Amino acid sequence: MPETTAPVTGLASQYIAQVTDDLEANLKEQERIGAEIASLQEQLAALQHDHSVLVSMQQALGITQAPTGSADEPKSAAVPSPRRKKAGTTATGKQKAHKSPAPPAKKAAPKPTAKTADTAKAAEPTLVELIRRHLAEQTEPRSAAEVSTALGQAHPDRDIAPKVVRLTLEGLVAKSQAERSKQGRSVFYSAPAPNPTAAPEAEAQPEAADS
Repeated sequence: MPETTAPVTGLASQYIAQVTDDLEANLKEQERIGAEIASLQEQLAALQHDHSVLVSMQQALGITQAPTGSADEPKSAAVPSPRRKKAGTTATGKQKAHKSPAPPAKKAAPKPTAKTADTAKAAEPTLVELIRRHLAEQTEPRSAAEVSTALGQAHPDRDIAPKVVRLTLEGLVAKSQAERSKQGRSVFYSAPAPNPTAAPEAEAQPEAADS
């Protein structure tokens, strides 16, 4: 018999200890909640007192508008109305993505035609005309290098090579549109001298018309 009672006594002592602990925890929780309730009741009593004072002041001031609700009356919780499905939503609730209209394609700038390019080139004076004008403006003969430098400074947008200028000057000399002279080893070019016979012929034409 003593062997069977020993385990039972040990198990009972464990239950007793656990129940005792639970009772202590329960009492502490009751004390805590009771203290919170007492505090809340004090706050509620203070609010009710303030409410009655405010109502008395409202009546004394002659304000007839009644308050919308009393503090001691529980307000019914507002139940939100069911949301309506927005247009364009699928059955799964996902809203369809509206594709934004594609921006209008930019019109490409019209490319200059060959005719336009030819007109622009024709508006610019040729290298031959530039050289002839330059020689006509000079009072002294100029070398091919001097002519090339002067034209390059006057027209920086044009690629004027000294070799091309020299060949153009020689071509003008061959056509009697420029004169070529030598000073030592250097070659100089100048505008052609005016034709002396042109003036008498021009003067003779009015006399013949008068006669």
